[in-house]
Amino acid sequence: MDYTYTIIDSNAASKLQLQVYLREYGDFSCVGTAANPENGLNTILKFAPDVVLINLQDEGMGYFHMVSELNQFLSSLPIIIGYSSSKKFAYNAIKSGFFDYWVLPHNEFDVRKTILRLRKSFPQQNVPATLCLKTYNDYRYLDTTDILYLKSDNNSTDFFMRNGHVISAFKTLKSFEEQLPESFVRIHQSYIINSRYVRRINYGKSICTLRTENQDELPFSKTYREKVDTLKEMLSKTAINTYN
Repeated sequence: MDYTYTIIDSNAASKLQLQVYLREYGDFSCVGTAANPENGLNTILKFAPDVVLINLQDEGMGYFHMVSELNQFLSSLPIIIGYSSSKKFAYNAIKSGFFDYWVLPHNEFDVRKTILRLRKSFPQQNVPATLCLKTYNDYRYLDTTDILYLKSDNNSTDFFMRNGHVISAFKTLKSFEEQLPESFVRIHQSYIINSRYVRRINYGKSICTLRTENQDELPFSKTYREKVDTLKEMLSKTAINTYN
């Protein structure tokens, strides 16, 4: 299971650098960002992240008040890590129960030490990443990270794998939709896609392009437009946005 995290930082460069460092860890997933205490409080209450990283540089005392206010709404606080250009707020951070405190600029070694200590102190329960396909006395196990997408074929489902193999199962697409991890998103009556392999979402052509050698294109329908929007938001959280 992933550790979800939120970054509260008004400095875009600092926020981006931290996301780049955390991207190295496959079990950390960004669920939201904010730029001030008010929006930070709303983001935490909305997404309930496991970890909150806060740049205390400009509004240190405002963030300590935000953390104190969280106690009114949450039975247990998230793991909080603070950082600033000096040790000015270190004492307050410790008194407020912060897990760690960094001095800017972000240092890859400091981040790594904190992540390893965090994993040791708060181990996540592992969620099975293997899907079992059972046919009579035959049991086949698929690693969900190797599944590109699923395609329905009447009352059976085809699994298109990263190695190019296609594996068929005699169950409906809907039955698998309810079992797969959150990274799988249904975009069409006939398709479920693994978000980690999405290369492009083209709303004009209603097509999702995959990160495959042939850049496979899968259609999405108006019925599942809301799911596609969710997919876009999911991918945008860890992407560097540029606009032409």
